Amino acid sequence: MNQNPLLMPFTLAYEASPFHQIQLEHYLPAFEKAIEEAKTNIATIKTQSTFTFANTIEALEKADGLLNRISSIFFNLNEANTSEAMQNLAQTLSPMLAAYSNDVLLDAQLFQAIEAVYAQKDTLSLNVEQQTLLSKTYKSFVRNGAKLLPEAKEKIREIDQELAKLSLQFGQNVLAETNEYQLVIEKASDLAGLPDEVIEVAKQTASQKGKPDCWIFTLQMPSYIAFMTYSEQRALRHEMFLAHNSKGFKNNTHDNRTIVNRIVQLRHQRAQILGYESHAHFILEERMAENPQKVNHFLKELLQKAKPSAQKEMEELANYAQKIDAIDRLERWDYAYYAEKLKKEKFAIDDEMLKPYFKLENVIEGVFKVAEKLYELTFVARNDLPTYHPEVKAYEVKNKQDEYVALFYADFFPRESKRGGAWMTSFKGQFKDQNQDSRPHISIVCNFSPSTPQKPSLLTFNEALTLFHEFGHALHGMLAKGQYQSLSGTHVFWDFVELPSQILENWLYEKECLDLFAKHYETQAPIPAEMIEKIKESANFMSGYQTLRQLSFGMLDMAWHTHTDASEADLYSFERSVVKETDLLPVVENTSISCSFSHIFQGGYSAGYYSYKWAEVLDADAFEYFQEKGIFNKDIAQSFQKNILSAGGSEHPMILYKRFRGQEPTIEALLRRSGLLQQ
Repeated sequence: MNQNPLLMPFTLAYEASPFHQIQLEHYLPAFEKAIEEAKTNIATIKTQSTFTFANTIEALEKADGLLNRISSIFFNLNEANTSEAMQNLAQTLSPMLAAYSNDVLLDAQLFQAIEAVYAQKDTLSLNVEQQTLLSKTYKSFVRNGAKLLPEAKEKIREIDQELAKLSLQFGQNVLAETNEYQLVIEKASDLAGLPDEVIEVAKQTASQKGKPDCWIFTLQMPSYIAFMTYSEQRALRHEMFLAHNSKGFKNNTHDNRTIVNRIVQLRHQRAQILGYESHAHFILEERMAENPQKVNHFLKELLQKAKPSAQKEMEELANYAQKIDAIDRLERWDYAYYAEKLKKEKFAIDDEMLKPYFKLENVIEGVFKVAEKLYELTFVARNDLPTYHPEVKAYEVKNKQDEYVALFYADFFPRESKRGGAWMTSFKGQFKDQNQDSRPHISIVCNFSPSTPQKPSLLTFNEALTLFHEFGHALHGMLAKGQYQSLSGTHVFWDFVELPSQILENWLYEKECLDLFAKHYETQAPIPAEMIEKIKESANFMSGYQTLRQLSFGMLDMAWHTHTDASEADLYSFERSVVKETDLLPVVENTSISCSFSHIFQGGYSAGYYSYKWAEVLDADAFEYFQEKGIFNKDIAQSFQKNILSAGGSEHPMILYKRFRGQEPTIEALLRRSGLLQQ
C-alpha cells in the first residue's frame, strides 16, 4: 500500500501541505490514526504521578496536533473544492470528530488532572498567556459537561453527534440549491441594462454548460448581484430573487426547515443540560458582549438610531422608482436596481464607472502594498508550491528583515465545488515549540467574477471591500506571535474577531491608499481625485437601510437562540415576527432567511451574528485613531500589530483594545462614520 501523505512529515518548503499527493482515500485512515495518536497522548497525561502546568495543560494543548492539521486540510477543501464523495465522507468524519471531542471533554480522569492544576493557579507563577490557557482549558471542560452526571454526559454526546451531521447537511443543501438553479436567457433583448462584462461572463457560463447560443445566470453571488443590480427585466429579477431567497425552503429533498428547527432544539437542550438558560446564554458567556440582554440592548439602540434614516431613504427610493418607471410598489427585487440608479444620479458614480480601476490583480497588489506600508510585509508568488485547485495562488510572506512570516493562499473565483460567500481560514496554525516559532499557513476564499476572453476580472467596489476585509482576517492570522495555537491569531472572542477585517476596509476609501494601485486596466491612468471624493461622498448612501438589514440578521439569530420554544415554531411565521421591526419593503411569500442562513446553522456564528455590528463600533473607533495620526502612521500600525494582530487571544480583548487605543470604544464613532449621529 502507498504511504499516506497526510501521515508523513510534510517536507515541502515551510511544511506546505502536499495537496498534489492527497487522495480522497487517504483521509479516513489518516483521521483514524490521528485520533488514536491523540488518545495515546492524553492517556500519558492521565498517568502522571503529579499534575503540573507543563505535563497537563501544555501537554493537552499539543496532544492533537496531527489531528488538527489533517482536519484543517479536509474541512477547508470540503468548503472550497468539494465533491459528492467528499461530502459523503464528511458525513462520516464529522460525527467521528464530535465523538473524539466528547471523549476528551467528558473524560472524568482527565478533568481531575486539569482541576488539580487549576486549583494551584494562584501559586504557579504563570505568565499572562499561560494563565489564559489554564483558565480557558478549565472553563472549556466545565462548560462542555465535565461536571455532569454520566447520564447527562451521554446525552451531550448524542446531541453533539447529531448536530455535527445536521450542520453539514444544512450546508450541503444550500450548495445543492445554489448549483441546481440557472436562469437561461435565449433573447438578447432580455439582457437590457446589463453591462458588457456581465453579459460576457453569462455567455461563458452558458458555453461551459453546453448552451453556447444562450446566456446563463446563476445563484453564485457575482452573477446574482450583477443581474439584480442592472437587469431592466423586472419579471426576471423577480424570478432570480425568488430562487435565491427560497434556497432550502421548497419542500424538496434539500429543504432545511426541519433541520433548522432540530438544530435550534438540540442547541437549547444542550444549553439547559449544562445549566444555561439558552444557547445564547451559553455562547455569550465567552464573548465581549457577555449576555443576551447586552446584545439585544445594543441591537435595539442601533435600530433606534438607524430606522428614521432608513425610512427616509426608502421613501426617497420609492418615489424615485415611481418617477422614472411608474413603479407603484417598490418590491425587494427592485431595491438593488433602483438604488444603483439613484446613487448614480445623486453622486454621478456607479459600479460600472469604478470597475475599470479595480482589476483583481491590481487590488491584490494594492492590499499587499497596504500590508507593506503598515506592517513591512512583502508577498512573493510561489508557483512551485502545490495548491488544491489550479486557480489558487500561493505566496511566501516575509518581513523587513527578509524572514519568513507565513504562507498565504488566495482563491478568488466561484465554482460548483465551492460554497458561496467569502472567508479566511488556515491550513496550519501558529505556535511555539521549544522556542521554535512554527509559522502559519493562511488562506482567503472569495467568489469574484472571473475574467473573460474580452476582459480581465474587474471588481465592484463592494467586492474590493470584501477582498480587503478577508485580507484583514489574513493579517490577523499571518502576524500571530502566540505561544499556544489555541490562543493564536484569530482564536479570539467571536465578537472581537471582525475588528482586524473590518478596520482594513476603511483604507479603501482613502486617496492615499487608492493612489497606490487603482489604475484603469486599459489606460493605466490613476483613479481621478474627483472619483475618490465621490466614493467617500456616497459611502453612506442607504446606510440606514443597510444597517437595518444587518440588524435583522442579528435579531433573527438571537431570537432563534434565546426563545425557549423557537424549535416548535412555524419557521416562516417565527421569522416574520422577528424581522418585522426592521422590514421596510413588502413581505415576499415562499421565501426564508433562516433556511440558507449558513453563518448560524453551518458556520460558527450562532448567537454571534451581532458581532459584525459590534466590531464595527471597534473598527470605527480604532480607525479614527489612524486618521488622527495618519492612515499609514508607523507608530500606530506597530501598536495595532503588537496589541491586536499579534496578541491573538492571549488576554481579554478589551484589555488589548485599551492598550492599543488608550480608552474603551464608544458607539458614537460608528454613528459618525455612518452619518447616523443626528438621527
